[in-house]
This record gives sequence, structure tokens and C-alpha cells, in this order.
Amino acid sequence: MNQEVIVTCALTGAGDTVGRSPHVPVTPEQIAASAVEAANAGAAVVHIHVRNIETGGPSRDVALYADVVRRVKESGVDVVINLTAGMGGDLVIDQEDPLKPVDGTDLVSAMDRLPHVEELLPDICTLDCGSLNFGEGSQLYISTPDMLRAGAKRIQELGVKPELEIFDTGHLWFASKMVEEGLIDPPPLFQLCMGIPYGAPAEPNLLQAMVQLLPAGAQWASFAIGRNQMPWVAQSVLLGGHVRVGLEDNLYLGKGVKATNGQLVERAVGIVEDLGGTIASPDRARELLHLKAAAHV
Repeated sequence: MNQEVIVTCALTGAGDTVGRSPHVPVTPEQIAASAVEAANAGAAVVHIHVRNIETGGPSRDVALYADVVRRVKESGVDVVINLTAGMGGDLVIDQEDPLKPVDGTDLVSAMDRLPHVEELLPDICTLDCGSLNFGEGSQLYISTPDMLRAGAKRIQELGVKPELEIFDTGHLWFASKMVEEGLIDPPPLFQLCMGIPYGAPAEPNLLQAMVQLLPAGAQWASFAIGRNQMPWVAQSVLLGGHVRVGLEDNLYLGKGVKATNGQLVERAVGIVEDLGGTIASPDRARELLHLKAAAHV
């Protein structure tokens, strides 16, 4: 069991959730306010996507990321900043002409997924460690070995800690290979992402098997989406890991009760403490993860 737990809150994500809950933040002001709420509730880390202000859809706009980060820092609340770098991997193909991308495709190179990371130098950024059939239909997430090695090398040069996003067992295999190749500085940080169709299912035995395959000395967290979010807090802690909650992965506090990010963090904190664990502060998270970009406001 992990006795000292880092809680990450994934604030908004890129999914089609804006119309499903009034609490999903969209504007930089809303996302930053939600980050502050989560930090005050006990989150040491906030994981940040940005959204198109007009449509609520996903965005890679560097100015939006800069606005959110500025607002969080100006709030005076100490929290570790984790920016997604997974945007730009979406490919939707035409059934009749598979080489013709269709609406919904946003596929760019490894370097074109990182301009906000290069400009803002967050404590952490994500690195999605493999390709995946992303749900039903004809959408794929594309992240090839060449893309990943190039992205990992650039993130390493920037002194930012990559959070290795693992959506299936093959992703874990390849991420561990990048660790062996020296592209990931120690200790490597893994996020085991469970229940996303069609990646690794949210099965406790599978989580345990994946944990056993992690490189020696790795720091890791895990989450599961939807109704499994809170049970997965306990699963992760009992197996020695950290936890992630937030509206990116789950909209509900209970049956029919829409949650805020702060409420989800409070619930996760309660579970950790009921299990006998303690909640790591942002400074302690920086120590545990060996963050280089540790200067904070």
C-alpha cells in the first residue's frame, strides 16, 4: 500500500462532456478557477487541457494554455502544473477511402504537439505511449514509436517531466523500452489509464499485472473512467500507486449527482485517508517525482 499519495485532478479533458454537465470548465478563467478549487481540496497536481471558448471543443491554442497557467499562478495557490501534450493525435478515416482523413481528424507531428510545453515549461506534460482504436466507429489515436522517441527526447531537453500515459499493455512495454534507452529521466512517471474503449479494461487483476511490469523505481498512478473512478482510487493506493480523479474522466459524485472537480478530489482524499494513507503536498510531490521545473509562485 502507498502511504503517501499524490492526488491529480484532471480538470476538463477533450471529450464531448461540456453539454452533459454544467460543471465542466471551458474558458481559461473557468479552468483556472477549477484548478484552484481542486488544489484547495487536496490535489497536489492539476492536469490541464484547454477548450475552444466558442464551441467547447478541444483546442491546441498556446495562448489558451498560457492564459490558464497565468491565472493559476496569479491565484497564489501552490499546485503542480501538468499540461496535456496528447492533442494532435486524432485520425478519423473514411470507410470507403481509408487514406482520406475526415472531419474530426487532428493529426500532427510529435514536435507540433509540444509548442505550449516549449513556451510554458510546465512541471509535467503527458506523453501518450502508443496508438489505439479510440472507441466505436473509425477514430484512432496515433502515436508511433518514432513520434514517441522524438517527443520524449524534446521533453527531456526542456527539463519537463513526462507522464507516460499507458492505455494498454503494449504501451507499457514500449514506454519501459524508452526508459531503458535513457529517453526518460529517473524516476519514470507512469499513468495507467483503465477503461477507455478499446484499451486496457478496468479490471483489478489487469492493473496488478501492469504494476508488476513497471520498471524498478517507477512512480505511478492509475485511474478508471466513469463509475469506476472512486473504486480505482482504492485499487491504486492498495497496490502502491498515486491517484487521479476529475471531470475529464467522470462527471458524477453519485448516482444522478453531478460533481465539481473539488468534490471529486475531496472524495478521493477521504478514501485515501480512510485507508490509512496521507495526502502529499505539492512540494512533497515535487520531491517524489524529482521535478526539474520546480519553481512555483
